[in-house]
Order: sequence, then structure tokens, then C-alpha cells
Amino acid sequence: MDIRREAEALIPTEWGSFNMIAYVSDVSDYSPDIAMVSDGTDVNNTVNVRIHSECLTGDLFHSQRCDCGDQLHSSLDYISKHKGVLIYLRQEGRGIGIVNKLKAYNKQDEGLDTVEANVALGLEVDARVYDKAIAILQNLNISSINLLTNNPEKLGAFENGPIKLINRIPLEIEANANNRGYLNTKKHTLGHILDL
Repeated sequence: MDIRREAEALIPTEWGSFNMIAYVSDVSDYSPDIAMVSDGTDVNNTVNVRIHSECLTGDLFHSQRCDCGDQLHSSLDYISKHKGVLIYLRQEGRGIGIVNKLKAYNKQDEGLDTVEANVALGLEVDARVYDKAIAILQNLNISSINLLTNNPEKLGAFENGPIKLINRIPLEIEANANNRGYLNTKKHTLGHILDL
């Protein structure tokens, strides 16, 4: 995977200070992938990592249709206490983009679940890939990680690869009235590791 570290700066946040690094595949990338490296992270040891796919509705506007924004904030809470890296990949809506995601929401309002809605629109159920995240970790000289995730696809991305996965750190968010069905689909259809 061809990526380039294009720019970086120290960003103070409510979760502490992070070095924000923008990675591009092409110089014209308007929305680069981002690594947020917590101040004091030791890349020579096993690093706590969250690979988070962009969710404009959940991350920015705190939509209750999903658990994405809560997962993002819980990850930053964990990383602020234990150090680590959050990689923010620009693959909105499980890789289908914001326009298709909104169309899928309309299908869900007609009674389809999150998987059925994508299929009804002729879209992939989950089009995300994690090769950029692995390339970013390599660029950061990280070779061993604990991964904050419930998603078996993310765990599988590290099988037989250059980054050694040591532990999975669960990242379960309490369901609300608006996302309970979505979380049930994630567990029973997509195989996410959830207790609910």
C-alpha cells in the first residue's frame, strides 16, 4: 500500500495531547487518513490501537442510529489512560459513502436491517479494507498491537501480516432505543463480538 506522511501537528484535546498525522495516497487527497498518536506512546512496545472508520453521522453529529461516535470516544478515553494510536480511516458508511448511507437509512426506516438495506441498494454489506491502517502502523514503526475492536474482520486483517496482534480489547457500547436493532444485526449477521 502506497501512502505518504503528508503533514503532522500536536493537537491538544479533552483526551490529552495527540500528534495528528495526515496520510495520503495521492497529493490531491482532500480527506486523508489520520493517525492520532497519544503523547508518550512507546512504539517499541505493544501499542494499543483503535482502527476507526469515519462515521459523519455518529462521530460528528452524535447520531443514535449506530454506536460509532460512542466507540470513537470510548477509544480515546482508553488511549488517554493507557497510551496508543487511533487510526481514522475515511471509509464512511462501511465503505459505501455518506450519500449511499443516507439512502440505506431510508431503507432501514422501511423495515430492513442494516445488511438488508445495503443489499437492496445493490451495495456491498461491508466494503471496508484495512491495508492502509497496516501501512500507517508500519510507517509509525509499530510491530505489535492490542486492538480495540469487536469486529472479527479487523482481527482477521492482521492474520499472517507484518503487524503482530497480541490482544483484543473489547469496545462494547450500551445499546439505546434507536440502535438496538442495528447492534443485534452486527452481532447475529455480521458476527461482531458483543454481549448486548
